[in-house]
Amino acid sequence: MVRILERSRSARSPIHCLACPRGTAFILWRTHNIVVAKKQRVNEDISGDNIRLVDDGGGQLGIVSVSEAKEMAEARDLDLVEISPNAEPPVCRLMDYGKFLYSAAKKKQESRKKQKQITVKEIKFRPGTDIGDYDIKVRNLTRFLDAGNKVKVTLRFRGRELAHQELGMNMLERVRDDLAEIAVVEQMPKMEGRQMVMVLAPRR
Repeated sequence: MVRILERSRSARSPIHCLACPRGTAFILWRTHNIVVAKKQRVNEDISGDNIRLVDDGGGQLGIVSVSEAKEMAEARDLDLVEISPNAEPPVCRLMDYGKFLYSAAKKKQESRKKQKQITVKEIKFRPGTDIGDYDIKVRNLTRFLDAGNKVKVTLRFRGRELAHQELGMNMLERVRDDLAEIAVVEQMPKMEGRQMVMVLAPRR
């Protein structure tokens, strides 16, 4: 049976969810307006005779009965959490479970924020791009690559230029060679409609 546990100092007893399907193997724990699903037995969900108990500081309290462990958790205003159900006997720990889940969720969120967001920038060329415009575009490509972004180099053909795709290939190969020290080709030049496309990624 699913038990919905409300993180409360005044009421630790689980509320039975009669509307939930029987046999579901997870619990929901509400803390700081966050509901977290965990496949972990906590407090009244823990049954059996004896467990190996660890205190909230990581110290070993030895093997005690489940009822004694629950009394210790209640006395310390903490939760009893099963951390190694397959051990013999199972290992449980005293902790503030709501605070633990909140801290874990916060760390995960901060970790995602720190992850570098890689975007794909695009720079467009033409088969007849002059040297001045070419240099400006290559500088922009260099700036994007140095910032850790991938770049999509697009060369568009107009009218009869489409019959001379080798000019486009030569231009993209020139870009590739000029950026070889800082970039690798992630997608080789290929035609997409009336344009030839190549994707470069920062060299690690």
